[in-house]
This record gives sequence, structure tokens and C-alpha cells, in this order.
Amino acid sequence: MSTLPPKPGLRHSVPDWNSNNQQLSAIAQHERHISNVIRQEARALRNETSCKTTWDENDTCHRLSDRVWDVARWKETLETCAQKVDEEMEALTLSKEQTEQALAATVIPMEVSTECLTLRDGRRGYELVSDPVEEQLKKETELIERVQQYLQQHIDKSFDQLCVLQEIRHELTSDLQNKMDALDIDMSCLSLTIKSPQISLKTNPTRIPPGSTTPQEWVQFSQYNVARAHEAIQVSEEMREDMSLTRAQAQNDFEIQWRATDFALRKRNHNEEQARDELEWQIRKTEDEMAETEHDIHELDADLYAKTASLKLAHTRLENRTHRCGMDLCRDEVQYGLVTEVHQVESTIAALKQKLSETQLSLQKMKLHHAHMLQDLSRKQEALSLEQRSMKTRSRLASTSGTDKTPVLLVPLTNSSGRSNLLLLAQ
Repeated sequence: MSTLPPKPGLRHSVPDWNSNNQQLSAIAQHERHISNVIRQEARALRNETSCKTTWDENDTCHRLSDRVWDVARWKETLETCAQKVDEEMEALTLSKEQTEQALAATVIPMEVSTECLTLRDGRRGYELVSDPVEEQLKKETELIERVQQYLQQHIDKSFDQLCVLQEIRHELTSDLQNKMDALDIDMSCLSLTIKSPQISLKTNPTRIPPGSTTPQEWVQFSQYNVARAHEAIQVSEEMREDMSLTRAQAQNDFEIQWRATDFALRKRNHNEEQARDELEWQIRKTEDEMAETEHDIHELDADLYAKTASLKLAHTRLENRTHRCGMDLCRDEVQYGLVTEVHQVESTIAALKQKLSETQLSLQKMKLHHAHMLQDLSRKQEALSLEQRSMKTRSRLASTSGTDKTPVLLVPLTNSSGRSNLLLLAQ
């Protein structure tokens, strides 16, 4: 019976086998120890981070609560300040309207003078002149303006102050709206918990938004708005006091000035009629001369066309004679005569063209000046029409100058909110 051959491969000894078993046990024991340490550290970290997170959440809630209180306090301050601004705007608007009513002393003569000045401002070109009529009309308006100067200044200042108050009111409203929006956002954040369905992870939540401000800048901005509002209210109160002290009415007699203005207006109307008649005569004469010039231009064109035909004939004869052969290609008297004829005709054509150009330029200048005269005539007729309308407008003074009754005046009253009424005021 034969024996089996030994299996190939490395065989370990019994000490190696024991050593390997001991190594496996040691490694397992070491890994269990490390795992136990990590588990203990993880439990301690969980407890520590849980407390820290809870504390941070509570601290954030307290900070949000304090912030809500600060914003709410500033919101109330801004609301109170805005209400005071509204009250002052209403009081200043009422005082401004009362001052405008004091200007009701501007009666029909002022309306007529202003309307005449406005009508005469519609003149164009050289008709827009500073003549005695304009001087008398300005004197007429200055008689009333001197009396109303201080009242008008107060009205202008009150209007500017109303604009300032309106701007401040807008700034307060904008700041108040921002405070209300911030208050809604912070209260919404304060109401959120870890169980709220609205919470989620956001991209880069710790970024600093553009335009962010510091708490000091935030407080200073609202303080500036409130301080500016209080200063504007104080200025407005002082302005109302000044207006109440300077309101007055006055009456003036314009009979002499009215007559002087009417005389200057009638004289100016007569001068403009004379200038219009003279210009119409010049236009007619210019049109006659333009017709004669156009006729001469047609004659020059016809003569130029005839001379061009003669030049063509001479050129053709000269060209045909160049085809003579041999000794017959002679520079004879005919050759010299044709050359002289060509030069003469060319000189004649140049002279005719020069004269035609001068005639056309003269006609163009006359047409241009004719257009200018027509335009000036239109402006003179328009100016004359405006003068006649001014005289018709001033005829309203004749119906009131002989009565003692003060005319009724329509005074437009407009407040800062845009309300406009036409109040019938009788002095």
C-alpha cells in the first residue's frame, strides 16, 4: 500500500498559532476600549450641545423680545411725531388760505393788467418790444404788488414750509413703515419653534445683507427724523404767528394810471397799423420785382441755350476738320476763325452764366426777404390783434371805474394736499 504525498504550502508552528490568537484578542480588547471612550465622549457632547443649543435659543428669544420692544417704542414715537406733523400741516394750510384770502384786494384792474401783459407776451420776433404800453402796464401792476408784497412772501414761505413738512412726513412714513415691517418679521421669528413647519435649511444664512446698518446708525436715523420734524414744526408755528401779524388789506386808486396806459395802448395800436400798411406796400413792390427777375432769368436761360448750340457747332466743325489727310490738314484762316469763335462763344457763355447766377442769387435773396417780410407781416398782424384784444380787455375797466362798489374776485385757494376751490370773495 502506497503513502499520500504531503500537501504543498507554508505550515505554521504551534507557537505562531498561539501568538496570532493572542494578537487578535488584544486588538479586539483595544478596539472595544476605544469605542467605549468615544461613546462616553459622544454622550457628554450630546448633553453639552443640547444645553448649549437650548440656552442659545432662549437667549435669542430674549434678544428678539428686547428688539421687538425697542422697535415698538420707536414705532409709537414715530406715529406720535407724524400725527403732530399732520396737525401742523393742517394748521399751516389753514393759515396760508387765510393769507390768500387777504390777497382778495387784487380786484379786476389787477386781472386786466396781468391779462394784457400775458396777451402782449404772445408777440413774436421784433414785435416783442419793450414799449411804453408795457412800461405803463408794469407800473399798474406794481401799484398793487407793493401793497401785497409781504403777504405774498409769507404765502411763498408757507408753501415752501409745507413742502418741507410734506417731505418730513414722507420720511417719517417711510421710517414708520420700515419699523412696522421689521416688527412683523421679528415677531414672526419670535413665534417660530423647532416644531414649526416653516423652518428649513437656508443657503449661506450667516451672510451680511447689503445695506446693513449698525444699531447706533439705526437709532441715529430715527432720532434725526424726529428731531428734524420737531424743528420744522417749531419753524411752522413761528411762521403762522408772523402771517397772523402781517395780514392786511389795502385799496388803491388807479384812475390816472389806467388813463396813461390806455393812451399808450391806443398810440401803439396806431403805430402798428402804420407799420403794417408800409410793410404790405413793400411786399407788393418786391413781388413785382421778383416777377420781372424771373422773366429775365428765363430770357438768360434761352440765350444761354442758343449760345451752347453755337459752341457745339464750332466744336463739331473743328473736330471734323481734324480728319483731313496729308497736306490738306492745314491751319488755315478757317481754323483760326473757328478757334477764335470757340473762345468768343465760351467767353460769352461764361459771362451769361455769371450773370444768370447773379440774377438767381438776387432772386433768391428777394424770395428770402419776401418770406421774412411775410413772416414779419404775420407777426405784425398778430401783434395788432393782440393789442386790439388788450384794448377790448381793458374796456372792462370802464364798467367798474365809475362805481364805488368793490368788484367781486375769484381767488383760487389750494392747500398742501392738492385741494383746490374757487371761493367767491367780496371785499
